[in-house]
Amino acid sequence: MRTLASVILAIIAIAATSTPCIAQIVKTPGSNFNADSIRREFDRGPYFTLYKDNYFTAGTSIGDKPTGDNSDVKFQVSIAQRLTKSTLPFNTYLFLMYSQKCMWNVFKESLPMRDLNFNPGIGLSKLLIVKDRLIGKATLLIEHESNGRDGEQSRSWNKISLCGNIYVDPQVMIHAKWWIPIIDGQNNKDILKYSGIYQTGVQYMSQNGRFGAAVTLIKRSGINLNFNTILELNYRIFKGENQFFFLQYYNGYGENLLDYNRYHSRLRLGLVIKPKFFSDY
Repeated sequence: MRTLASVILAIIAIAATSTPCIAQIVKTPGSNFNADSIRREFDRGPYFTLYKDNYFTAGTSIGDKPTGDNSDVKFQVSIAQRLTKSTLPFNTYLFLMYSQKCMWNVFKESLPMRDLNFNPGIGLSKLLIVKDRLIGKATLLIEHESNGRDGEQSRSWNKISLCGNIYVDPQVMIHAKWWIPIIDGQNNKDILKYSGIYQTGVQYMSQNGRFGAAVTLIKRSGINLNFNTILELNYRIFKGENQFFFLQYYNGYGENLLDYNRYHSRLRLGLVIKPKFFSDY
């Protein structure tokens, strides 16, 4: 997987260096579409939206016989509320986000919830508009993540993150996220070794909107090419709806807070509800 991560990272780096030449808005209403029009169209959009992917999946470890210990259900709920229009200084806008991820041991007696991760945050975003074309978005995000437990199973940390994405074309988006960690959890002081110091990735959606794919690499601390890797495939069930069959493969550490320092290699299948455009991360 280290070799795979190296190849994927090289592809992302090559694409990123060529992005400014070809990045463009996904759709323009007319030839007179300018920066003010782009922002006005955005401000007219809904205030309450999906943020990250919302999914429900079930799966097991790769290479092992499925058991109640290595098989589970994983689901995520993620929403955002825009608080202002893009009328703040430098045409920025303020928003709240909240994500919740659950690891559920449904194959064990009494179906216990293994871990619940709570991730609220507040962000300041700016649409990136160059030559009257929307090429992406930049965000300053302050977020907290914890599992709501006490004692030895308590896990928590905070991040001040700088996020950015670039629309290579109407089907491809490259994203990156760097963070300054503030680790307040007493039982996860070494979390950067496992949950990472930055991430980057690519999202793709076919021209007809039926098929999508995504790769996310999360760089763990250290000088080695040690990445947590997330590969995703999705296929739209019905034309015009935002429900997809969803396949996710997670390889590495930090998949959840309770077991942040345990290695997982799991393949899961389920359903995902995606935002109208590309997902945040």
